[in-house]
Amino acid sequence: MKAERDPQLFFNRELSWLAFNERVLEEATDATTPLLERVRFAAIAASNLDEFFMVRVAGLKRRIEDGDTAPDPSGLTPRAQLTLVTERCRRFVEQLCRCAMGELLPALEPHGITITPVEDIEGPRLAWLRNFFRDSVLPVLTPLAIDAARPFPLLSSLSLNLAVLLEAPTDDEGRRLAIVQVPSGMSRLVQLSTEGASFVLLEDVIRANLAELFPGQALRETAVIRLARDAEIELDDEGARTHLEAVEQQVRQRRRSDVVRLEIEERASEELLTTLCEQLDLENGDVYRVPGLLDTRVLAGLADLPGYDALRYPPVSPVEILGEESPDDLFSILDRRDVLLHHPYDSYDPVKALLAQAAEDPDVLAIKQTLYRTSPGSPIITSLQKAAERNKQVTVLLELTARFDEERNIQWARTLESAGAHVIYGVRRFKTHAKVTLIVRRTAQGLRRYVHLGTGNYNERTARIYTDFGLMTSSPAIAQDASAFFNALTGYSDPPRLKKLVMAPTGLRQRFVKLIERERRRATTGQPAEIVAKMNSLVDEEIIEALYAASAGGVRIALNVRGICTLRPGVPGLSENITVVSILDRFLEHSRVYFFLNGGNEELYLSSADWMTRNLDRRVELLFPIPRGELHESVMYALRAMFRDNVKARMLQPDGTYVRRQPGPDEPPCRVQEHLQHEAHRRAALARDKAGVALIPEAR
Repeated sequence: MKAERDPQLFFNRELSWLAFNERVLEEATDATTPLLERVRFAAIAASNLDEFFMVRVAGLKRRIEDGDTAPDPSGLTPRAQLTLVTERCRRFVEQLCRCAMGELLPALEPHGITITPVEDIEGPRLAWLRNFFRDSVLPVLTPLAIDAARPFPLLSSLSLNLAVLLEAPTDDEGRRLAIVQVPSGMSRLVQLSTEGASFVLLEDVIRANLAELFPGQALRETAVIRLARDAEIELDDEGARTHLEAVEQQVRQRRRSDVVRLEIEERASEELLTTLCEQLDLENGDVYRVPGLLDTRVLAGLADLPGYDALRYPPVSPVEILGEESPDDLFSILDRRDVLLHHPYDSYDPVKALLAQAAEDPDVLAIKQTLYRTSPGSPIITSLQKAAERNKQVTVLLELTARFDEERNIQWARTLESAGAHVIYGVRRFKTHAKVTLIVRRTAQGLRRYVHLGTGNYNERTARIYTDFGLMTSSPAIAQDASAFFNALTGYSDPPRLKKLVMAPTGLRQRFVKLIERERRRATTGQPAEIVAKMNSLVDEEIIEALYAASAGGVRIALNVRGICTLRPGVPGLSENITVVSILDRFLEHSRVYFFLNGGNEELYLSSADWMTRNLDRRVELLFPIPRGELHESVMYALRAMFRDNVKARMLQPDGTYVRRQPGPDEPPCRVQEHLQHEAHRRAALARDKAGVALIPEAR
C-alpha cells in the first residue's frame, strides 16, 4: 500500500494558478513595459480569470455538490479550496480594477486615447451619439421583462447585460425587473469621431437612452451585469450519436449550464442584487461587485488600435531559418538535413510551406496530421483541403474538444470532409494533444516520409506570440514511428512499439520517471547528475515525488515553469537542489523541453506534454528526441539562457511566493526573449556570410 503523501510538500493547484495570473497582472503594472502592452496584459489577466471560473471554480463547485470531501495533495478539501480561491479572486478583481481605472486609462489620456463617460459628453458629440443610438443600436435591442409569464432570460456566458429596475404602476405590485442585452455583435468601444481615439462604452450609450426602450415607465435603477457559466463538456459513450454530434450538443448545452459567477457594478443596490440572486439561484459568495470597468477584456481593443507604435514593443522580424536555401524546395532540404525552428524568433513560413508544397506536389501521395487548435482562415486547413481535392490521401485527426475552440474545430471538420479528407474526431476518452504531420512522397529511390513535430499548435498567428520549437525531418526511424502512431490512432492495433518517439498515455509517464530515476542513481554513485526542464505547468504528483527523490540524492534540477507549479522548491533535505523560475514577458512561454545529463551522454527531448497528470494519462501526446549535434546545441543554448534572465524572471520560494530576479552587482541585465531575438538574427547573418552554413551560438 502506497504511503500517504505529505501535504506540506505540495502547493495547491488553484492557488498556484492564481499566483500565475497575478504575475500576468504585474506586467500590466510594470512602468518599464510599453503602455499599450500593459493594457494588453490587463486584458489577458481578465480573460484568464474568466476561464479559471468557467473551468476550475466550476469544477470545485461540482465536487462540493457531489459531496466530495477528498483533499487534494496539499491537504485542502474542495470546499476549503473554494473558500481560499474566492478570497484571492476578490483581491485580484480589486487589483485589476485599480490597475485599469487608476493607472492605465489615466496614462492613455495624454496620448489622446480615452474612454469617456456618457454624462461628460455634450454639444455636437452628444447629438451624434443620440442619433447613433436611434439608427444603429435601438433596432437591435430587445427589452426583456421578467414576471410570472416571462421567466428570467437565458443569458450567454460572459455577455454584458443591463439589469433594470422599474417602478410598478401600483404599490401592491412592487418593483419590476427587466434585462437589456448589450449586442455582442457590435463593438463595445463606440468611437466618438473619425479622428483620434476617443471612445464611449456601448453599454453606457444604451443606459443613457433606456427611456426609449421603456416609454412611459419610471426607471429606478440600472446596473451592468455579467455571468460566467460552467464550461465543462461531459461526453458519454452511450446512445447512437456520433462523436461530432455529441460534441455539438454539449457545446449548445454549455449555454444553459450553471452560473458560477455574477459580476455587477459596485454601485448596484442590495435590492437589485437580491432580486438577481433569487432569479439566478446564486449565493453571496458567487457575486463579485466590481469597483470600476466591468469586463476588462475590452482593453484589448485599445491595445490593438492602429498607429501608436511608440506605445508598443517594436515589431518582431522573424528570421528565415533556411537562409540561402530555397523554401520552395523543402523536400530536397529535408533530404539533406533536419531543420529546427524556434518560434517566434524563427519564421513559421517553413511549416506553412511544407503543407502547401505537399498539396501541390504530384509525387505526394498522403498527408496525415493532428490538429488541436488552429487559426481562423488557417493556411494549414487550406493546404489540407487543396490536397484532398487533388485526390491525395489526407487524414486529419482533429480534436473536437479543444476547450473553447470546439465550434471552430467542428466547422473545420466539416470543411475538410467536404473536400474529401478523412477526418478522425479524436480518440475516445483521450484528447489528442500531440503536434505531428506525416507526408508520404514518391521519390526515385522509392517512397520517402517527411515529418514535422512540434511543441505548439498548427497556428501561424500564435506562432508569432508563443515560444515553441518544431523539428522537420526525414529521419527513417522517426518517420516509421510517426506512421505507427497514426495507424494506432486511426485503426485497430495495440499501442505501437516506438523506437524514437514516446507516446502518452501508453509510455510517456514511465519514460519520464525512468529518466529522472536514472539521474538519481548516477548522483548516488558520485557521478554528475542534472535535470533541466521547461514546461507550462508542473502538477503531477508522481513526477514531483521523483524529482524530490532525485534532489535529495544530489541531482541538480533547474525548472522553468511558466504557470502552475505545485512542487515546493528549496526544502532542506528534500528539494534544496531544485530551483523553479517563471518567465512572463512579451511572448507566451509555451515550449516543453526536457534535458537529462545522463553521465555526459546527454539526452534532450521536446514534447507537446507538460508534467501534468492530464497530459501523461488522459491525452495523446508525443515526446521526441533531439540528437547530439548542431540542433541539440541550439536548443540547449536557448534552454540554459532561460535561467540567466534577471529582468522578467521570478523565482518560486519555499512559501509559494514569487520574487523577481534582479541583476547582481557585476551582472549585466539579461532579458532572455530579447537576447534570443538578437541571437537568431546574429546566427542568420553569420549563416549568410558562410554561404548558408548555420553556426551554433557562442556561449556568453
